[in-house]
Amino acid sequence: MDGGMYVTGNANTAWALDARTARPIWSYRRNLPANYSESVCCGPVNRGFGILGDRLYMGTLDAHLVALDRKTGRVIWDVAVGDPKNANAITMAPLVVKNKIIVGVAGGDFASRGFIDAYDAESGERAWRIYTIPAAGQPGSETWPSEETALRGGGAVWATGSYAPALNLVYFGTGNPNPDYYGDDRLGDNLFTCSLLAIDADTGKLRWHYQFTPHDVHDWDSAHVPVQADLTIGGQPRKVIMVANRNGFFYVLDRETGKLLVGKPFTDNTNWAKEIGADGRPIVLDDIGKADACLQENHGGTNFQPPSFDPVRRLFFVTAHETCAIWEPRKPTPPIAMGRRVPSGGRTLVAGRDQYAALRAIDPATGERRWEHRYRAYPSTVALDLTGGIMTTASGLVFTGDNEGYFYAFDATSGKELWRFQVGAPVWGGAPISFLLDGRQWVVTPAGLTLTAFALPQTSRSQ
Repeated sequence: MDGGMYVTGNANTAWALDARTARPIWSYRRNLPANYSESVCCGPVNRGFGILGDRLYMGTLDAHLVALDRKTGRVIWDVAVGDPKNANAITMAPLVVKNKIIVGVAGGDFASRGFIDAYDAESGERAWRIYTIPAAGQPGSETWPSEETALRGGGAVWATGSYAPALNLVYFGTGNPNPDYYGDDRLGDNLFTCSLLAIDADTGKLRWHYQFTPHDVHDWDSAHVPVQADLTIGGQPRKVIMVANRNGFFYVLDRETGKLLVGKPFTDNTNWAKEIGADGRPIVLDDIGKADACLQENHGGTNFQPPSFDPVRRLFFVTAHETCAIWEPRKPTPPIAMGRRVPSGGRTLVAGRDQYAALRAIDPATGERRWEHRYRAYPSTVALDLTGGIMTTASGLVFTGDNEGYFYAFDATSGKELWRFQVGAPVWGGAPISFLLDGRQWVVTPAGLTLTAFALPQTSRSQ
């Protein structure tokens, strides 16, 4: 279907639209179980389709993977990936790699065990599965105090990964351990939570991992889109993968080996660790457990908002959060049942400390900040909500939005605001897209329950 735009919405609704006019072409709505919300953490969200040929692929809140005909919306196949009784849900956009559709399951705020699956794009048959929490005797199991603790230890996968064709590796970030705020009953690093996993795309075998936050007790998932680039670092050309992490550090890793190349804070309130050591582990400060410690709240230094990289200007762009919270862990009340939410404390924002979000440009070769645009500050009586993801273009533009409902265009080199437009609702979490249609460049952003499209002026065929 030429000129088609494909959109997913809450509760596994989806539409095909005419990209020129937004005219609906077909719609799809999944018949979800009546009690599905009991095993879904953070709302009935969906982060988009995967697409291959004439098929669209969507994960569902009741943990199925569905293939739809791109032209009609007809269901071609529907397979069960997980079990909602184990708090399995799929909220991420599937990753398409060759003839496979790769998805992970959400649910880390419940007693659950994360995993990543690959399915044959044609038949829906499962090709492989890798668990993000190791079983007894497997590498990483020694970082948990018991098998029982590990097998309900979280490690959800709810943000789309990326693929390196030359290495045939897929990269996925994993979520927090469970219980999320109370760690005394799960002493150890709790692998492979809060990590980046490099996985063989054909076999599902783990090739390497890097853990950003060992023994996380602040809900600092590594649910980020990992961004690949070719950089010169320390005078050497490097093929890298970059992550601006929820824990407030910006990381550059060798994408073949996982070796740490750069690890620098990208927020001003990254004060839980002094620095990242030569061994790649954070050097944790002694006072982070004190009652008056001021740390990033659970949205973290950034969240799942997609970052972006401009390869011409060699700049990495991220939505950063500056917050200050005191954490209050609480021992969960036993028994802890598989698939059930596990309350384990929370955080309180520190009075008198304004909070704000900012668009930041980072030199990935050094981790140094080049420029920023700060959005409106909020008092500590109001929790800071998410702002938009980021898109960059070859012409040197950066597009994003904020939770005041403004959509922006910035100069990528200088950070100068070029224009902004009030779209009528918060630009929350998602990134805009751009496409060429009828010789005309378009930019489309979601905001609330609407899509807003911008386009360059139409030129005549003689020009």
